[in-house]
Amino acid sequence: MRFASTRGGSVSASLGEALLDGLAPDGGLFVPEVLPRLPETVLNSLRDHDPLDLAVVVAQHLLGDDLTATELEPLVRGALDFPIPLQPVERAIGALELFWGPTLAFKDVGARFMAALMGHLRRDDDAELTMLVATSGDTGSAVAQAFHGREGFRVVVLFPQGRISEAQRKLFTTLEGNVTTYAVDGTFDDCQRLVKEAFGDAELRGARPLASANSINVGRLLPQTLFYFMGYVQTPPDAPALVCSTPSGNFGNLTAGLYAKHIGLPVDRFVAATNVNDVVPEYLSSGEFRPRPSLQTVANAMDVGNPSNFERIVHLYDDDLEALRADLAGNRYTDDEVLATIAEVDDLRGVLLDPHSAIGYAALRTALARRPQAYGMFLATAHPAKFPETVEKATGKPVELPTALAEPMAKADRSEPLPASYAAFRDALTAS
Repeated sequence: MRFASTRGGSVSASLGEALLDGLAPDGGLFVPEVLPRLPETVLNSLRDHDPLDLAVVVAQHLLGDDLTATELEPLVRGALDFPIPLQPVERAIGALELFWGPTLAFKDVGARFMAALMGHLRRDDDAELTMLVATSGDTGSAVAQAFHGREGFRVVVLFPQGRISEAQRKLFTTLEGNVTTYAVDGTFDDCQRLVKEAFGDAELRGARPLASANSINVGRLLPQTLFYFMGYVQTPPDAPALVCSTPSGNFGNLTAGLYAKHIGLPVDRFVAATNVNDVVPEYLSSGEFRPRPSLQTVANAMDVGNPSNFERIVHLYDDDLEALRADLAGNRYTDDEVLATIAEVDDLRGVLLDPHSAIGYAALRTALARRPQAYGMFLATAHPAKFPETVEKATGKPVELPTALAEPMAKADRSEPLPASYAAFRDALTAS
């Protein structure tokens, strides 16, 4: 697979180049030059596959020109070595539970696959590579855990001080060794800006090789197409149509879903489910994309006012708003609505949702009201125990901590404070 820039620059990058460069030379995001449709023989037999076996088939279709089947299959199976069940919530609604990995969030899939892929491609004589990560919640822990202790890699994570839950924070700020974390005095958008400025700093990159581990990196993005297929084969075979709702912040996960549709996944419609940081639902409604400073909400991983991957979505649809509207709807929810949804689903269905998954469920229910014959799948993107304060406030009941969270919660936070200044960030990077 070759990769081009969303901004039209004359670049044709290999998978390895796109992985290591992160951003295209013209500042755009790398996107596949061609998204090849799955062969009809595969599309006609999707339900004949076990979910994990199907993930291997799709990965080989996307990346088979770059890695042999012998090389690729263990990378896929290693990244997806935890269950991804479609759990029934209502008669025609299922939750694709993506939170049974080591950091209890969907981002384990892409982060673990990317780390394995980069480790496979790395040569012994390569210089140490610094992975830069801006996180609004779960990305930092997924990437830090995926690269922790991996020879030849250093991880630097930036997160907005006071704007992510303690459980999210402790999963990566307690790590030692090759992981460094900075608590930025600002928003996630500030963290993302600092990372982008670092990638645009030719002098810095000449002295210290950098790579991105955010969803702007195709190594994180492409593996996320796999779990959409894994969810589909668990839906009822007699459902006349499938509607998929994706909780969305930086919009990498939704981009992966739209990629899956373009290569043949039979999804009738997607829903971009957001909190009040609703620049994409607003765009779908008005035709105007108006980025703005993010607002802090109980669904903090979605507190993004200028989602990077929107550029990929617009590129995929050739800037054709009507074509995008045909495949994608958008809904937004306030904190009060999120809390009410968590309480309602727990009370009536006996299912506990984290705030982000609750937004996915609420948006799906709204979409299915217009398509009553369809089956709905929403992505449950994080374990509710990662947001105990919010979930307990909604339900009035304590949330039991799984072992994966209980152990880091008892450890000391090792993060360092950092102003939202590129000069300060650059100094910190070069000094360490």
